[in-house]
Amino acid sequence: MTIRAVKGEAELLTVAAVARRLGVAPATLRTWDRRYGLGPSTHEAGEHRRYCPADLSKLMLMRRLISAGVAPADAAEQAKAAKGEVSLETIVREFEVREDVIAGIKKALQAFDTDFIEETLRSELDSHGVELVWHEIIVPTLIAIGEDWELSGVGIEIEHTFSETLKKVFRERSLSCDLPVNPHPVVIAAIGEEMHSLPLHALEAALCERGIKSHFLGARTPHEAVASTITRLAPPAVFLWALLPANANPDFYRQLPNVRPAPRILLGGPGWDGDKCSDAILVHGLGSACEEISRAVGL
Repeated sequence: MTIRAVKGEAELLTVAAVARRLGVAPATLRTWDRRYGLGPSTHEAGEHRRYCPADLSKLMLMRRLISAGVAPADAAEQAKAAKGEVSLETIVREFEVREDVIAGIKKALQAFDTDFIEETLRSELDSHGVELVWHEIIVPTLIAIGEDWELSGVGIEIEHTFSETLKKVFRERSLSCDLPVNPHPVVIAAIGEEMHSLPLHALEAALCERGIKSHFLGARTPHEAVASTITRLAPPAVFLWALLPANANPDFYRQLPNVRPAPRILLGGPGWDGDKCSDAILVHGLGSACEEISRAVGL
């Protein structure tokens, strides 16, 4: 069994079960345990250690930070300091890391063969869609690149090349939303001084697959820009991304202009404090963001 209940309260997971839920390789989890101390906290004599909901929460934060561009060591420090739990009910999908595809992309990155990477990504996206490719190929590749750079101290140009290639491919898919289901586009922005916006490019492309048009304001979007856009577009939903707590000020969305009908305010990124933002909807992950936005536009 990979999952079991303990005293009727918490469910404990093996390495393999956690890897499927996070979309990372089991070897990555073992590396995070050995290198950063982000391992399972529950252990019974004679049995393998298993991950509890609090462990899962820290690992999800670790993965989200790295996929947004934070160095693994810095991501680990933030993850270890995080509090809270994640219930299994909130993670409805399982993923299988595509190690063969990842290995091919990494080899192509070493040769700066961006044509091969673009063709591979386009083919995978056509076959499997943005969400699956994001979890099973893109995020594990970003994690592997970040760990390689941290170990060697060289190769940051590899991460930059992959990020820019991803943005190009995601932009191509986002432009294909010719007959959107929503007459008013959803507004997406990385707010404050937030520079890490790669997950928003994935979100824009994933929404387009659902026929949902969005208006992406990009990184470091000031409050006045978001406010003006809402007034002009009357969006059904506003998605505000903050990777770092310094950029996740609740006053940002509370001081947005009142329009009718009122847009659904969605907060994405690990910078937000759920306790301080109970008047908005906090989403965790690409799939959750797509589901909440789909509801906002009436799908």
